[in-house]
Amino acid sequence: MQFRSTVSELPQVSFKDAILDCLPEDGGLYVPSQMADLRQFFLYMDDGINYQDLVAAVSPSLLESGFNPISASRVAESAFNFEPELKILDDNISLLNLYNGPTGTFKDFGIAFLAAAFEELLKESPNAMILSAVRGDGGINMERAFYGRKGLISVLLFPAGPIKGLNPDTFISNGGNIIPIQVKGNLDTCQKLVNMTINDRSFSKRYNITSANAINPGRLLPQSFYYLYSYIKIKKKLSGELLYSVPSGNFGNLISGLYAWKFGLPVSGFIAAMNSNNAFGDFFKGKKFTPKPVVNTNSPALDVGIPSNYARLSSFYDESPSVMRNMVIPSSVSNDATIKTMEEAWKNYGELIDPHTAVAFSAAKDYIKADKNQCSHVIVLATGHPAREAASVKTATGQVTDENQKFHLLKKEAAPIALIDPHLDALEGAIASCVR
Repeated sequence: MQFRSTVSELPQVSFKDAILDCLPEDGGLYVPSQMADLRQFFLYMDDGINYQDLVAAVSPSLLESGFNPISASRVAESAFNFEPELKILDDNISLLNLYNGPTGTFKDFGIAFLAAAFEELLKESPNAMILSAVRGDGGINMERAFYGRKGLISVLLFPAGPIKGLNPDTFISNGGNIIPIQVKGNLDTCQKLVNMTINDRSFSKRYNITSANAINPGRLLPQSFYYLYSYIKIKKKLSGELLYSVPSGNFGNLISGLYAWKFGLPVSGFIAAMNSNNAFGDFFKGKKFTPKPVVNTNSPALDVGIPSNYARLSSFYDESPSVMRNMVIPSSVSNDATIKTMEEAWKNYGELIDPHTAVAFSAAKDYIKADKNQCSHVIVLATGHPAREAASVKTATGQVTDENQKFHLLKKEAAPIALIDPHLDALEGAIASCVR
């Protein structure tokens, strides 16, 4: 598989070059220039297959320049000691639980694969530095995935505010390979600093810098694997059309689903489940995207005004606008509907779901009600463990979730190694003080 820029006609690059270079020099984002046909794998795989084996099987065909069957098996084994869980609730709806990883969010899947891929691809190279803008869960995801990876140093740029969930034992000052740095500004400030660093080719080459943020296609492509996995698990039980309902804020999960469709996944559509911010509601109907002020909701991870994957979605629409408009079904869900859906999921199915999953669950239920033939089956992506939103779950259902030790540790505050102004020289000074 080759990758191209969303902006200009630069020469195409391999998967390895795309994830290591991370950003094209023209300021665009890398997207696949053509898609691999994976139907020979998932159409015939037995539903008893585990996630590691699926990833090991499809990776060499998907990422030809990066992996052979042996290295793909090493990456899959190294990345995943956890897997998705498909729960069929009735004839029309299922939950795909994506919160079984170390931090209880779907992001564990993409980041774990990328970290293991970096380690495999760079094992014959000098140390590489993975620079990422993070906040909240994102920093914890990165730390857990990159800690202890040979030849890799993970630099985490946090915005102003408390930093929670990091384990100081992983810090480079304590013998680990994690460098948490706080930047004066917000998350956008941190992301701009990441982009500036990568685009300063002499700086990035000096430290062999790339990123694990969603700007890296190596984050989004592996998220397509759990779409394939869920299809393998349910294909024998399907009698009608299959759709996915996807909680959508920055739209990385939706992009990953669209990639899976391009790989040959026999899916009839994707419900882009947004909260009341409804960032792309008009865009998916063929209108021009116009950013709006962000509204705070009870599904905060979806409170996004300018989704970071806009360029990638635009690239899809440019290729085949009419097909895309039929494949993606926008849906906007209110705060009240979110809470009501959490309550109904518990009462009707005995399932506790977090508010972000509830947005997708509500949108799926609306779609099913409007389906006159009642023959569609919708898989809802459950993107976060309900214990992570224990207060919201209790408000909606009256149930107290099991907040195990893992989630208690995620709330513990940690201090950064450095606090810097948002400038390249300040960042390089902080990095140089840690890496000698």
